[in-house]
Amino acid sequence: MRPLAAARRWLFRLGRDERLPIVLGQRRIFIVPTGAGFLFAIALAVMLIGAINYNLSLGHALVFLLAGLGLVAMVHTFHNLFGLRLTPGRAEATFAGDLARFPLHLENARGSSRRALEFSFTGQPSLTVDAPARARVTVAVPYATERRGRLDPGRVTLVTRYPLGLFRAWSYPHPIWSCLVYPRPLRTPLPTASSGTPIDHRRGESGQEDFAGLRPRQASDPTRHIAWKAVARRSDEQELLVKQFAGGASDELWLDWSQTAVDLGTEYRLSVLAGWVLTADEQQLRYGLRLPAQRIAPAQGTAHRTRCLQALALHGET
Repeated sequence: MRPLAAARRWLFRLGRDERLPIVLGQRRIFIVPTGAGFLFAIALAVMLIGAINYNLSLGHALVFLLAGLGLVAMVHTFHNLFGLRLTPGRAEATFAGDLARFPLHLENARGSSRRALEFSFTGQPSLTVDAPARARVTVAVPYATERRGRLDPGRVTLVTRYPLGLFRAWSYPHPIWSCLVYPRPLRTPLPTASSGTPIDHRRGESGQEDFAGLRPRQASDPTRHIAWKAVARRSDEQELLVKQFAGGASDELWLDWSQTAVDLGTEYRLSVLAGWVLTADEQQLRYGLRLPAQRIAPAQGTAHRTRCLQALALHGET
């Protein structure tokens, strides 16, 4: 199998593309007749035999006309891919079970459109787009995720059968791509706060009874705490200010690995923690995350939620 795999890798150039943009040249495009193309060739052979047998000059003319049409279709199918420039984009993180989308920027420098370009990963749903003349278009190639962690989708299969469907031209670009897949969230009730009493889900922030002043905004601070009036008075400065409060309770919500059921398996426990992270973020709570090999201090906001979900996605991986 190794010699066969090596021959296939050499024949189809199955390697990662580190140089960008990826330009589809002569050595990267492959073309073969489709099923309809083989039937077309058989029909032409039968027509040619009939024309020879009955000495039909018009039959010969028709056969050669159709054969020329097939050859022109082959050239157009090849040129529908030739010279196309591909540049991979950044793939956004997603949850297990959802579709991950890998953006690919197509640059068509030619004066004519490229039609019916079909993109797909191996064993995944395909997506068909057109590339207008002298334009740049972005296609998001889908990948159905199943497991959490770092996802490498592999090579992309780019196929076209335009214009007549008699030939199939394809290429195997393989950009350096990856996507982070979070655990599938499982919604369950939140655990209790660090003091042992259920946290007040309506408050969403501890110690906000007395105004204590202003401080520079951090990434974990919610936008509703920004002191917009103070910022407007300091319009010459770029730094945002947030309101700081003192007094009241100081409960912090810890999402702890030990609070999940031990007998339900690692993936189930990670799904429970992911559901807790989403619920705590939606309720604007201040929460922290404890894992066997990692501890994230309590905070809130989009950046903190992303950090917690990343820790859950990469739990147990090097």
